[in-house]
Amino acid sequence: MSNYRLGRALAHGAVVSALAVSMLSTTVLGQSVDISQWSPEYVRSIAGTEEFDTAEACGAVTPLDYQGKLTFWYQGVFEGDPDLLRQYYKDFFEAFRTTYPNIVLEEQALTYNDLLDKFRTALLGNAGPMVVRLQILGGVEFASKGYLQELSPEDVGWKTEDFWPGAMKSVMWEGKAYGIPTNNETMALIWNADIFERAGLDPEVPPATWDDVVTYSKQIHDNLGVSGYGLVARKNAGNTPYRFMPQLWGYGGGVFDEADPNPNYGEIRLDSDASKQALQASYDMYVRDQSVPVSALTNQQADNQPLFLAGQLAMMISHPSDYNVMLDLQAKATGTDAEKAQTVIDNMRYGLIPTGPDGKRAVVFGGSNIHILNPEYVEGGEVDEAAAKAMVCFWTSPEWSLKMAYAGSNPGNLNGFKTKWMKERLDSIKFLDVTTSMLPYGVPFPTLPETPEIMNIIIPDMLQNVLTGAMTVDEAAEDAAQKVREVTEGGGL
Repeated sequence: MSNYRLGRALAHGAVVSALAVSMLSTTVLGQSVDISQWSPEYVRSIAGTEEFDTAEACGAVTPLDYQGKLTFWYQGVFEGDPDLLRQYYKDFFEAFRTTYPNIVLEEQALTYNDLLDKFRTALLGNAGPMVVRLQILGGVEFASKGYLQELSPEDVGWKTEDFWPGAMKSVMWEGKAYGIPTNNETMALIWNADIFERAGLDPEVPPATWDDVVTYSKQIHDNLGVSGYGLVARKNAGNTPYRFMPQLWGYGGGVFDEADPNPNYGEIRLDSDASKQALQASYDMYVRDQSVPVSALTNQQADNQPLFLAGQLAMMISHPSDYNVMLDLQAKATGTDAEKAQTVIDNMRYGLIPTGPDGKRAVVFGGSNIHILNPEYVEGGEVDEAAAKAMVCFWTSPEWSLKMAYAGSNPGNLNGFKTKWMKERLDSIKFLDVTTSMLPYGVPFPTLPETPEIMNIIIPDMLQNVLTGAMTVDEAAEDAAQKVREVTEGGGL
């Protein structure tokens, strides 16, 4: 275990509290909902209790007859998303253009894996968009380099208390806000009850621990010849840290101390015994037992979905939207394939993500934030401030922050939980309660400028080094810890 510049994050005001503790133990004065009472029952009790008028609210920020121009980049729908989400994205832009008919909007959708790199390149050429919606781990990097304007919920008509405390901390740099959360998400473990039963496991009981996942995966593969667990280890892909970090934290490891109640990022823990245990579990499944897809080195979650629907994969980690994805895929199947897919859908189960050996349960507190750029980094050198704020207000409204997260996430604006659409969603999106129940176990990625490099490159590289046999578990963990040390000390990769 090793240390790096202790107090660095403190000096930059970037300390966060682990959401697992803060969300349950803290009632923020003036907050829109009482997160200290958070439970599926509480969420159901507030759903449908209040109405909001998006046009009226955003019209108070930017007049509805305003004439202007806006360029906007965002993470769009990708191949693993359900058709329902595609429709809501289409509806969103139609609604914005209807509400603001005199704002000329040029929007561009990019994939999760392409957005950060393309945005970095555009900024170097002063050719960025006026507004960008980035994954939650991206904002601090760009705020620390001066690319982003200060931006708080109050600038677009909302209150800071309308947003999750942990999510707001993800947009803070040196004590100032540089963006607004659009959605917050946690995932769950999904399993096929039919495969469990045929493999000799209790079909209605998921693995309790990560050690159980290893055992179950082997038993399923040995007995049935199908993959047990949907390991994901693709390089430079967001799916990889989102699925490996809950395992790492469950065993008690971490990149730093980000899973502790009051982290300060003063200690690198990737080379700790606990982190090595988590890495060993992945090695055991991929190399020793060969119980996960051999394509895991290049797989992202979208590649696991058809395997699961075909009955060739028993367990995976994902969103409630995967149930809708299965329905979409099944609708496109024909003959016996459609019948087999229906069997899988009927046997689809959702449960809490397993714990580590000491009972620690964790999941990534993910999502996205929306930002406005400084004019000198925008193509043409100007930002239409009123048009930009209209877009930010619209996406972070109770209505659209809920609808744009409808099938797979949670609204960034807490008032979204009070809308009629939330009530409708609870009744129509199967398994939503399970992923909502994981919110108290959410751990935010470290709010450091180097976090995108750590999560998207160093963590996947560490996994690949072990799974390909290029390094032992000890060597890979120590190599990754050294790379984190170098990148956080300004050396880069």
